[in-house]
Amino acid sequence: MKKVLIGAVAALAVVLSGCAQVGAAATVGGTRISQATVQGSIDAILAERAGIDTSQMQLENGEALNRSQLLSHILGVLFREVGAELEITVTKAEIDSQRAAILQQVGGADQLPIALVAAGLAAQDLDLYIEARTFSDKISSLIAASGVPEQQIGSEIQRLIVAKAKELGVTVNPRYGAWNPETADVVASDAAGSAVTPSGN
Repeated sequence: MKKVLIGAVAALAVVLSGCAQVGAAATVGGTRISQATVQGSIDAILAERAGIDTSQMQLENGEALNRSQLLSHILGVLFREVGAELEITVTKAEIDSQRAAILQQVGGADQLPIALVAAGLAAQDLDLYIEARTFSDKISSLIAASGVPEQQIGSEIQRLIVAKAKELGVTVNPRYGAWNPETADVVASDAAGSAVTPSGN
């Protein structure tokens, strides 16, 4: 019985160490993404959905929403790290400029909430999304300048992200699913958490 108990404790320790730190949704190298951060994104998305007509939209819910929001935060870190390695930076002025361009594209500030809900993006995370996209665009330009054919640029960016994730080490809390190191994605697993609801409920 004692051996069984010791084994159970050891197994629990492995699970807990996989979460890297208490309250972490994921860790990317030395960067910790808290459960509160991810849940904040989810809560914001669900609240923003309540204010618009979503009847014609195909939206993620439950565990799929859970995973996609965590992945968004993980990719934000990975793009920043790849950018740093390639000596690429994204300034606040660039983010502000891209935000203004997005507002124009969607038809103004009144239409932005609809566009964000359709995209599965919380308003509070828009700047983080713009930063990641700008890093991606700059990395794409750098890859193109090196002579890589246009049709292969997407695959090359994916290769860089996968390689950086493996270099840094990505750990995902089993509540959210599992990390696929070959595709740099958060995928469903038997240990994934239940459907997401606003944290206030």
